[in-house]
Amino acid sequence: MRLDKFLCETTELTRSLAKKAMHREEVSVDGEVVKNPGTQVDAHSHVEWQGRALKLVGLRYLMLHKPVGVECTTQGGRYPIVTDLVDLPKKERLQVVGRLDMDTTGLVLLTDDGQWSHRITSPRRHCAKVYRATLADPLSCMAAERAVATFAEGIELDGEDKPTLPSELELLTAHEVRLTIYEGKYHQVKRMFAAIGNHVESLHRESIGGIVLDPTLAPGEWRELSEDEIAAF
Repeated sequence: MRLDKFLCETTELTRSLAKKAMHREEVSVDGEVVKNPGTQVDAHSHVEWQGRALKLVGLRYLMLHKPVGVECTTQGGRYPIVTDLVDLPKKERLQVVGRLDMDTTGLVLLTDDGQWSHRITSPRRHCAKVYRATLADPLSCMAAERAVATFAEGIELDGEDKPTLPSELELLTAHEVRLTIYEGKYHQVKRMFAAIGNHVESLHRESIGGIVLDPTLAPGEWRELSEDEIAAF
């Protein structure tokens, strides 16, 4: 990798500012001051800028407990965004893996590994996503049985030309259910319950595939994924 690119990858310097820093003799490689921006460096090179050792960021894999009122985007807007909650260098590179509505809480994955993200979000993968929903209207035993059967068969949503994939509905209380879906249509869970005449008052994602939201994470907190969690996809 060119030295000027390395500096851009590891600092906030632009390519132009990196070249100026080298011209001011602020950059060294393996103890030697280097002024040539085309100098090649690799993972074994010891690069310093103004006496500070620099290291490539590498690929990151995070889980975050998304609170209400935060948007699942990396572009700034009217509301706080998920990367506002993450204290990491070059966090603008992180992408959301499986978005949630602003009023939905729970597990969000973040990464700068595009191939890993695609393995989760590709429609062909049919990745399981588990949600806990609180409903406006209670489900009687009979109504719950009908809903379980309807969701298991697939349900037609307004504006869709195909029914949803079979999903698994579990009644927790009269007002609370756990739903496992295998696709990611727009507002899918809310639309599924609207299709049977109910309304989702609150929604929380518990897991994506084999990755379960860490119960020790409070809303707004995050942690890096373990090697086993990364290898789940």
